[in-house]
Amino acid sequence: MEITPDNIIYWQWEGFHLNATIISTWLVMLVLLLISWLATRNLVMRPKISRWQVSLEVVIGFIREQIKEITQQNPDPFIPFLGSLFLFISVSNLLDIIPGFRPPTGSLSTTTALAVCVFFAIPIFGIARAGFKNYFKQYLEPSVLMLPFNIIGEFSRTLALAVRLFGNIMSGSLIAGILLIIAPLFLPIIMQVFGLLIGQIQAYIFTILATVYIGSAAQAENELKMKKEKEGSENNE
Repeated sequence: MEITPDNIIYWQWEGFHLNATIISTWLVMLVLLLISWLATRNLVMRPKISRWQVSLEVVIGFIREQIKEITQQNPDPFIPFLGSLFLFISVSNLLDIIPGFRPPTGSLSTTTALAVCVFFAIPIFGIARAGFKNYFKQYLEPSVLMLPFNIIGEFSRTLALAVRLFGNIMSGSLIAGILLIIAPLFLPIIMQVFGLLIGQIQAYIFTILATVYIGSAAQAENELKMKKEKEGSENNE
């Protein structure tokens, strides 16, 4: 059994490898596009709405409330990015129930790509909310000597995001495969269901951690406003 879908090669040509990771990623994207089309093709605000729209609204409402609770900010700017992360990881792990499908989240290249997206999203959201100067000022706090350690911290948490998701998904698939070989039929089925649950938990954890990182980067704007309000009240007194 292959540990990672990167090692399953379907076609190759002059150094280009079409492996299971690429195929499964395209399938997940296709499923997400199909679900989005079914849910949004007849959007209505009347009481009688489609089940697809209801399901999508429930998911988006859940994501919105989680972002708002964690960041204590308006969640709308964060929903497109964080919602896409959650849905991609969640659907990838859910499709693992299909025989022969290997979730792309079981590939270190995929989880690294997702973590790199979060890595770049943090300063983008931070600068957009707080400004270039106020955002990068955080790297010099509480002292300029902390600059290299703060930079190392940014890279280390990106690495942790990638390795955590890859390790959990890969180990679940590997254990299920081993049990299928050495154990009776029903135990692997139970482990498969358990693996699906773990996959959804990992999708939630990855998105929550990304939300925390992005929310903390954008928090500088609120801190600056509070500082100005405090200085204004002191001047009035």
